[in-house]
Amino acid sequence: MLEETAARGGEAAAIHQPFLEGGERRYRHFTWNQFRDAAREVAAGLRANGIQHGDIVSIASETRAELYIADFAIMAAGAVSAALYVSYPAAHLVATLRLCQAKAVFVEDARMLRKLQAAADPPLAVRWFLLNGQAEGATTMEDLREAGRRALARDPELWPRMCDEIHPEDPAILYLTSGATGEPKMALASHQALLANADMGPEVLSLGPQDSTIAFLPSAHITQRVVLELIAIRLAVPIWFSESLMRLPQELLTLRPTVFVAPPRLWERIYKTICTEIGKRSAFTRNLFYGALGLGLKASELRRAGKPVPRWMRNALKIAERLVYRKLRARFGGRVVFAGSGAAPLGADLARFYLAIGFPLHEGYGLTEGGVVVLNPEGNSKPGSIGKTLPGVQLKLAEDGELLVKSPTVFLGYFQASEATAAVLQDGWLHTGDVAAFDPDGYVRITGRKKEMVVTSSGRKVYPARIEDLFKTEPLISHVFLFGDRLPYPAALFTINPAAAPSKPEQLAAEVRRAVARVNDRLPPFEKIHKYRILDRDFTIEQGELTPTLKLRRAQILENHQALIADFYRDKEPD
Repeated sequence: MLEETAARGGEAAAIHQPFLEGGERRYRHFTWNQFRDAAREVAAGLRANGIQHGDIVSIASETRAELYIADFAIMAAGAVSAALYVSYPAAHLVATLRLCQAKAVFVEDARMLRKLQAAADPPLAVRWFLLNGQAEGATTMEDLREAGRRALARDPELWPRMCDEIHPEDPAILYLTSGATGEPKMALASHQALLANADMGPEVLSLGPQDSTIAFLPSAHITQRVVLELIAIRLAVPIWFSESLMRLPQELLTLRPTVFVAPPRLWERIYKTICTEIGKRSAFTRNLFYGALGLGLKASELRRAGKPVPRWMRNALKIAERLVYRKLRARFGGRVVFAGSGAAPLGADLARFYLAIGFPLHEGYGLTEGGVVVLNPEGNSKPGSIGKTLPGVQLKLAEDGELLVKSPTVFLGYFQASEATAAVLQDGWLHTGDVAAFDPDGYVRITGRKKEMVVTSSGRKVYPARIEDLFKTEPLISHVFLFGDRLPYPAALFTINPAAAPSKPEQLAAEVRRAVARVNDRLPPFEKIHKYRILDRDFTIEQGELTPTLKLRRAQILENHQALIADFYRDKEPD
């Protein structure tokens, strides 16, 4: 795939890696030809260093240009690429490396190397390769490329032979699932599954070399790996790598991408930041903002219903575009033509907000075991829906409403876990664990996760995610965790967004109470939140409460706050 893109793109810019030189931020640029050559040389270098077909080679690095090169090189060598979530503790990473039986590890730099080696007792029996810099006991990227160049020069048939040894059904990537609903698993995806997913891009996206994107998500996650690596490369979209999440807002303004993909948590934070800022402005500015937002919401509803937008509204929208919408979109650089949301539910209210301001946000759906399989069509998003099936994908519902997927993108199975594989792959259908529904237009809506379903003492079934999503447009609320098994009504733990929090505790309590009341007004009686507590800290990755893509890890939250949650069960009557 990379060779085909290089044949088309040639000397056009492909990937751009930021670095500091003399205190100034600069970019190292790779053309498509340079990207291809580097991957080919590293692949041959891996073979020269004893890496064989089928070996697992891990990558412990933030997403960067050299990671893309290593990723393609590992797969081209016939080995299996296993990127790690580097936000996890070092001991967790070391345990994963042992579990997946990695033969070699690419580490981002000397610091990451020291971190992993210090946590490994006994030491890991692996070859160490450095993506950036130098360190004792590790082979640098340049030395690896040089070894590859020598091997290719000695044996002109080496590269064709390596390519011929790879079969479509061979494993190419070992994904580590994020563990949102339990212990993380390792899932094997084949070359043909990855190519099938990448080939869907040109069929549904009108993107190409004229576009650009920013990559910042962890490469262990399927959204980053499939959408911003494989599909972007298939479409020859130039990729700029983010220096850090802290730098991302400035990078959006300076790089001005036309394509931007992020998890719902980021879209939520941007919305809440905007609302918090507006709340501190004059009454005139607040009225202008909310008036323009209401106008945009109404206009988008009319368009989705296929109804004409009245002339007076079109004229008012022109004013709102100039005074409000354009300024809000400018936060993303002002050039985005396609924005994507994945990795978790977006929420209908958030989707409506972005549609109202003319921002082209499209929610999609994928899973580690199945690839990216559903997407809202370009220019025809439906809020609250994950979209329509991608080409070649079949969906159906089980009797209990679980979404089942049959697709060429479905994984081979879990690594050395045949029973777990058999539990989710049955008669060619992947059981996703998500409860869904189809609307008359073919759009899919996710109701919740089967494993997360709460059954109250009255026997009512409640899906927490559906209720939690309603708080995504409440600027004061950072996270909400809903629970309530065997309780008369759902209960919740709230964490607070400090940027929007009032200074006095009684004011904070009153604001949370009003936010809960607003959400409860939209819920049937059995789903209303009757009891809740406000936590004195947010959920974090470090405490195990969030995945690297910022989804709630429910079992860990229950464990970390078990004493507080136990109080809800001592007095089961609602407040």
